[in-house]
Amino acid sequence: MHVSSLPGQYGIGTLGKDAYAFVDFLIESGQKVWQILPLGPVGFGNSPYQSYSAFAGSELLIDLELLVSDKLLERAELEVLLDFPAKKVAFERLIPEKRNLLEKAYQRFKKSFDLFKDDYYTFLGEHAWWLNDYALFQALKDEQPEAAWNEWEDGYKKRDSHVLDVAHHEYSEVINYHRFVQFIFFKQWFELKSYANAGGVQLFGDLPLYVALDSADVWANQDLFVLNEEGEPTHVGGVPPDYFSETGQLWGCPVFDWEQLAERKYDWWIARLHFCLNMFDLIRIDHFRGLESFWAVDAAEETAENGEWWPAKGMELLKLLRSQIGELPVVAEDLGIITPEVEQLRKAFDLPGMKVMQFAFASDAENEHLPHNYESNFVVYTGTHDNDTTLGWLKSATKVEQRNLKKYFGHNHSRAFVPVVESAWASVARTAIMPMQDVLRLDSKGRMNVPGVAHGNWEWRFQWKQIRPAQRIFLKRMTEKYNRCWFATSSSDEG
Repeated sequence: MHVSSLPGQYGIGTLGKDAYAFVDFLIESGQKVWQILPLGPVGFGNSPYQSYSAFAGSELLIDLELLVSDKLLERAELEVLLDFPAKKVAFERLIPEKRNLLEKAYQRFKKSFDLFKDDYYTFLGEHAWWLNDYALFQALKDEQPEAAWNEWEDGYKKRDSHVLDVAHHEYSEVINYHRFVQFIFFKQWFELKSYANAGGVQLFGDLPLYVALDSADVWANQDLFVLNEEGEPTHVGGVPPDYFSETGQLWGCPVFDWEQLAERKYDWWIARLHFCLNMFDLIRIDHFRGLESFWAVDAAEETAENGEWWPAKGMELLKLLRSQIGELPVVAEDLGIITPEVEQLRKAFDLPGMKVMQFAFASDAENEHLPHNYESNFVVYTGTHDNDTTLGWLKSATKVEQRNLKKYFGHNHSRAFVPVVESAWASVARTAIMPMQDVLRLDSKGRMNVPGVAHGNWEWRFQWKQIRPAQRIFLKRMTEKYNRCWFATSSSDEG
């Protein structure tokens, strides 16, 4: 469940009291892992996978009540957000309103700077390597909000050092605002992480393989991506036709120049991995197969049907990371077209792969997503943020799936919800996870994302009243029944 889906009064889930209450709910229910989506500032379509930065945090997730406690806002000022819907995020309305409040907080921050300066200067010192480029990028975006960086004038687009020096001076106030926002975000994030970890809950982050074209990362590292002289991608990432889409998925993200990454000793990637492993207790590399080879589609194509598999250098990258930190707390998202070479890469670093119950019943007993076919080094999901809810999926199951569900569980598909969930928990997979929508037993109205659909996604939120006592009891008893809480007091690396 993403942070944005938490309850709360002010238009979106945040890192405040409801996040702490959710950690308490997990502890009371015997849960040890909270998996979330990427935390970056959202771009096109409000997708966490189309972010303006691979490092920055989203200002939308900052908790405003905590800023009241810090005396950077007054409670009455938050009333402008009280009429926002409770069941979904109204991004277009929320973004300018929250920006206005954070700018007020920044003005007070400057006046009471002495209270924060030690922590603030420490933060700037630790994060300058990405934060300076990001803050300038956002300041320039504020000037031309509709323009991508490769549409800026040449001095900015091609990063002329003199032009950027002038810009740092000219836009210093806005740059410092964006630094302030990041300082507050990470302050709130690590306080929440400490609370979760103290209660035995691990925070499980998501690292998208690709970054958005219109991001500080691509702008500041143009040599690492396959771009032309004008900063336009010649090829973009995606996947060929698959379970989710008959025409494939065309993400529009520029693909990496792996030769240049190797030339730079993978510095950007290594920094990114270290950064994420500091933020989270474990991470999922989304589209892991792209570290072995990736589907490169000509940027002129309108779908992902026509493309080529290009080689990547993930083996070298992960060997370098392992030499620095030892065992990798990484889960490989290995769904889709997986070759023996991708399997070899995953197994070379002993990374858990993924299984999804919703994929298990479309074929025969050899289906790799059926629990009896699992090995232990996997994470099993009832569904992911890209799937329908389990209840929604069961209601729309194909005839083949209906027959197989009945054969497997002895129940009609309409009564298979509990058996599906229990079979995931009962499996030998190292970890079992289900979306919060499945905890609440919601139908398709609770779906988070429909791949290939550009608008209306990522908006879902829950309310505390939706969690009934029976659901809490079911989650805890199922976890105890299948011995999934054993590692709470274990020193084993597995759990």
